[in-house]
Amino acid sequence: MMEKMALLIVDVQKAFDDRKWGKRNNPDAEENISIILKAWREKGLPVIFIKHLSDDPDSLFYPENVGFDIKDIVQPIDEEVIITKKVNSSFIGTNLEERLKVNEITTVVITGLTTPHCISTTTRMSGNLGFKTILISDATAAFSLEGHHDKHYDADTVHEVTLATLHDEFATILTTDQLLNEIYPF
Repeated sequence: MMEKMALLIVDVQKAFDDRKWGKRNNPDAEENISIILKAWREKGLPVIFIKHLSDDPDSLFYPENVGFDIKDIVQPIDEEVIITKKVNSSFIGTNLEERLKVNEITTVVITGLTTPHCISTTTRMSGNLGFKTILISDATAAFSLEGHHDKHYDADTVHEVTLATLHDEFATILTTDQLLNEIYPF
């Protein structure tokens, strides 16, 4: 049976352009996502956009705030699916799992923001639910974080350690180039 793949674009929203998040790695993540998105569209493969939604009017992710909008570089077109979620996992409180199964999707390719939060949680659940899961390392990004002992972790370290915790247990980690030119040549 030939595998059926879907591309998930998770939380690529204008809220993450806000300075409050601090320093970020992978400044080309959105560009890489747009390259993958273009290849997906050319092949007519399914694309699912995930948007984080907050009920707090002060949140950047509140629907009335500009931060809720998907970034222009990866805007959905035509009948592409947009799912909203209120927690880190794209599967909890949404119809994502059902949608994938109904459409006989066996492989999920994950891109988006941010690596240690919604990307990590969605990747873990995807793997646990039995989907072959591919996470694109240069089509995700992280911000620097302060640890529980007030230790600072730069964005690259946060990103790389998060990928290491997912590698081979929950997902196959690939770059955009590996995905499009080596593994699944488009």
